Amino acid sequence: MDKAAAARLKDLVLDAADHQALADWWCAALGYVRRPEPDGIERPREWPVLLVDPAGAGLPMWINRVPEPKTVKNRLHFDVWGDPERLVALGATVVRERDEEIRWHVMADPEGNEFCVFAPDVLEEG
Repeated sequence: MDKAAAARLKDLVLDAADHQALADWWCAALGYVRRPEPDGIERPREWPVLLVDPAGAGLPMWINRVPEPKTVKNRLHFDVWGDPERLVALGATVVRERDEEIRWHVMADPEGNEFCVFAPDVLEEG
């Protein structure tokens, strides 16, 4: 760790009522996979699910089971490069479409966790 920094990002964590289903959704959306246990033992279904980028480029992502549903806007969210139409086809919802005011789509996963989607053409616009 950089001696000037007090911390650095380790991984992302999302809470979910149905953490198994949401883990599957994010795997489909991001191309991530569930990380197999090093010893080959199957994790109990109630334990958090660890997702990893098979290419090794993205941060690991934990999906944790919680008893309560999401009720308010996220205070922290993440941004992704992606295709909003494909994400909707997978089960995401559009919270706000890209327009003249914002250059991204605000979307929500099937449990309402919000994230922003930047289409690749945003790179061309500068």
